[in-house]
Amino acid sequence: MHTENSITICGDITQIFAMASAVEQWPQFLPHYRWVKVRSADATARVVEMAAHRDGFPVRWTARQRLDPVNYRIHFTHVRGISRGMEVTWFLVADGPLVQVRIVHDLTWGWPPLGPWIAHYIIGELFVSHIASKTLRVMKRHIETPGASAVG
Repeated sequence: MHTENSITICGDITQIFAMASAVEQWPQFLPHYRWVKVRSADATARVVEMAAHRDGFPVRWTARQRLDPVNYRIHFTHVRGISRGMEVTWFLVADGPLVQVRIVHDLTWGWPPLGPWIAHYIIGELFVSHIASKTLRVMKRHIETPGASAVG
């Protein structure tokens, strides 16, 4: 499964990176996130438990988060949940006052014969792509219109 979601945000890349990196604060402005808990942390990474919903259907996962502030990248490896093994990278690229934010998700499921189909259509299209798209839309609205409604 491979999905990509992207959006262009008018704002400061450092502010956008800080907001995207601070996943424990996402439920404060992303209404589709139920909670995010930091389970452990060290100098290079932290493990976070994340819970969201897709139109009322609850989902949750645990991921190892690694930050690359020099290149404005955020990396996640899902370590628990149905999406275990998924690799996620946020890419932020500034072009003047505009920042292109792209989220790439990759998951290989080898459960023949339905594993690849389930990974692509159920996990990828129905859940991952939908939640990532909503996350980017609401984050854009939050940055570009301070005080705006967070409903996505």
